[in-house]
Amino acid sequence: MTNTGTPPVPAAVGRWLLACSGAVAGAVVLGGVTRLTESGLSMVDWHLVKEMKPPRTQQEWEAEFRKYQQFPEFKILNHDMTLTEFKFIWYMEYSHRMWGRVVGLAYILPAAYFWRKGWLSRPMKGCVLALCGLVCFQGLLGWYMVKSGLEEKPDSYDIPRVSQYRLAAHLGSALVLYSASLWTGLSLLLPRHQLPETRQLVRLRHFAHGTTALVFLTALSGAFVAGLDAGLVYNSFPKMGERWIPDDLLAFSPTLRNIFENPTTVQFDHRILGTATVTAITALYLFSRKIPLPRRTRTAVASLLAVACMQVGLGISTLLLYVPTPLAATHQSGSLALLSVALWLMAELRRLPK
Repeated sequence: MTNTGTPPVPAAVGRWLLACSGAVAGAVVLGGVTRLTESGLSMVDWHLVKEMKPPRTQQEWEAEFRKYQQFPEFKILNHDMTLTEFKFIWYMEYSHRMWGRVVGLAYILPAAYFWRKGWLSRPMKGCVLALCGLVCFQGLLGWYMVKSGLEEKPDSYDIPRVSQYRLAAHLGSALVLYSASLWTGLSLLLPRHQLPETRQLVRLRHFAHGTTALVFLTALSGAFVAGLDAGLVYNSFPKMGERWIPDDLLAFSPTLRNIFENPTTVQFDHRILGTATVTAITALYLFSRKIPLPRRTRTAVASLLAVACMQVGLGISTLLLYVPTPLAATHQSGSLALLSVALWLMAELRRLPK
């Protein structure tokens, strides 16, 4: 998504996209905290403008609380909740929604300005339109996800929660938006290195691309862990309970359901993906040592390994301590940090245009 036309895209566009990616990262982190504090179902309707004004009087708060009391989360999980406790979870969800609106404006308003000034090349216009469209889609997908947790399920006494499929779609689209914004911004701002196109360099570039895809997939699998509260089923490591492979790994029928709906299998898959990711990053680092690389690129490779080790430590600690909110939120943020460094490395290894 780099600019190949003339005149060149100003650096201001690259800085804007980096700022946008930071805003998306903030929304992802805030969304994770909202999920961990079980606040996401506190606002039971959606209005683009009307809900921007929070309740102010006691009567308005009581009316909002009465609306919440009509839905399954209150009836099954929070039937003894006080108005003060409700205000906390309501403001958590409200903050997430308002931050989402800020993200939308951060994309759309500067995009319109840069377009009007003629600062966007033809390819960049297509890229910016796609990013702005994805922002709007992300907002709609968020409400579609919340709706799944508000539905009455007469035959179920499980804790009300949003669909893990919709949660994964919501997080996945946010990660795509974040990655596309960060990659495009870095591509505009970081000059390409004059690297000789050796066979080893090409292999390293492909290795980096594959590793970044694995980082993305591991982060996405975390949405299923969160959606099913799968971090609470086997709080031991490296074994799951007393076994390497738990007995209930394939308890659901048909077998394919286990991958997305069985908390044991979801946690097992996340462990495997996490282990594969840190193994791939370690191998990438060792392979890169054999190739003469610029200093900035070497820093990116070393940073990737350091963040991966930190992320593994955070994940294991979160599991062993039964998913405390601060640690779990840090682990979720760590997945973004790891994806960011992987994208930085990819930007460093870009080939020179012919």
